[in-house]
Amino acid sequence: MPSQHRAACDIVVFGGTGDLALRKLLPALYYLHRDNHLHPATRVLALARARHELPAYRQLVQRHVSQYVAQGDFDQHSWDSFAERLDYMSLDVSQRVEFPKLAKALGKKSDRVRLFYLATFPNLFAATAHHLASVGLTDGRSRIVLEKPLGQSLTTANAINDGIGSVFDEARVFRIDHYLGKEAVQNLLALRFGNALFEPLWRNAHIDHVQISVMETVGVENRGDYYDHAGAMRDMVQNHLLQLLCLVAMEAPVHFEPEAVRNEKLKILEALRPISGMDVQDSTVRGQYSSGQRAGEKLPAYYFEKSVDHDSNTETFVALKAEIDNWRWAGVPFYLRTGKALAQRKSEIVIQFKAVPYRLFGGSNEPAHNRLVIRLQPDESISLSLMAKTPGRGMALQEVELDLNFADAFKRRRWDAYERLLLDVIEGDATLFMRRDEIEAAWRWVDPIIQGWQDCYRSPKRYAAGSWGPDAADSLLDRLGHAWLDER
Repeated sequence: MPSQHRAACDIVVFGGTGDLALRKLLPALYYLHRDNHLHPATRVLALARARHELPAYRQLVQRHVSQYVAQGDFDQHSWDSFAERLDYMSLDVSQRVEFPKLAKALGKKSDRVRLFYLATFPNLFAATAHHLASVGLTDGRSRIVLEKPLGQSLTTANAINDGIGSVFDEARVFRIDHYLGKEAVQNLLALRFGNALFEPLWRNAHIDHVQISVMETVGVENRGDYYDHAGAMRDMVQNHLLQLLCLVAMEAPVHFEPEAVRNEKLKILEALRPISGMDVQDSTVRGQYSSGQRAGEKLPAYYFEKSVDHDSNTETFVALKAEIDNWRWAGVPFYLRTGKALAQRKSEIVIQFKAVPYRLFGGSNEPAHNRLVIRLQPDESISLSLMAKTPGRGMALQEVELDLNFADAFKRRRWDAYERLLLDVIEGDATLFMRRDEIEAAWRWVDPIIQGWQDCYRSPKRYAAGSWGPDAADSLLDRLGHAWLDER
């Protein structure tokens, strides 16, 4: 859509000197500017407590943008014109008395969309919304974007949502999960609902089990202060993994529009079988990385990371078996897994189909399952494993793959998730954002698991950094004759 068809916008980034703003948000805005997706009059105002003169801040952003955009995508002419949009203001978000100067900087242009992106700690969300309201910046054309995690529990999430909701109505609140902006995630919906081939098979009669993995090779790095109070369950499972599960399992919406899509996702969250009490020990695995090595490099234990309590019981790994109690998915286990300091970096969804009812061709080496793999990172692709006859005499079968690599199939640059999601906020499209009742349903399912860990066994299982996680994660699948799809 040409830029002139979009409204002029003031994009205000709270936390403008933080890691998220410099590595993700501002590079995404640079791309949107370069590719002519922003109205010519759109402005970007970054806010943080640090005192920077505007030229120094622009130089800081330029260094990060040139580093984090794809090689060859940074050019000086585009940067110079983007920098003219970019302003900076020192502001302490916790102090209401500082907000009149923000109102003065933005002015009283009622025809502009105001987008407030809160790349700050969640405990500042509600207060920031009220401070914005106190200076008249929350009219009907204002929107607020909230980064995860939204609270530490259902109680704290509700407190944040109540605070935000008292200022912004639900239609103007955008709770972002950048995984939903990935092309491969959206292609999952296209694969399911745009192809007659898969929809008849997308149910318990044909699917054996589902695996959803989000694995990282890095440890907590410089996020120890945050991570030690969150852990893998709150940081990844409650949002990213459950959202991916919803997109795999949801029914087709009547229309592809925000409320219809989010209604179907909510139904899945509400159909998740509760895991509580002693069931937590049978259906979940909780781990924490100890010292290890990868490619000859020594890796520290979690409790030696910066800003981490040396006696910490925070989990850096979670694996669990989820079940959905509805007609489509009854009896199909969904295995979720996420962790840090692991052997391989990947995010993928594996749909394993049931075996053929009879091995017609015989042979001990005949694989029994077809498998659909949707890879989200490091590269975005979809592959389907099929059985084919090997060349030569006889009917020996071999597993072969049909591959769709998006970089090869579409000869153009793939959008970063934040580009797509920021543009959706500008246009007011909430399809790929989480509604309040989704957040609440996810916390209602997660809270009893966390409570069960606290009641039943406080210490997470150790695994060596650079490994595939604790052995108990493999045993979780072994019980039903399943195994993680890993290249070991």
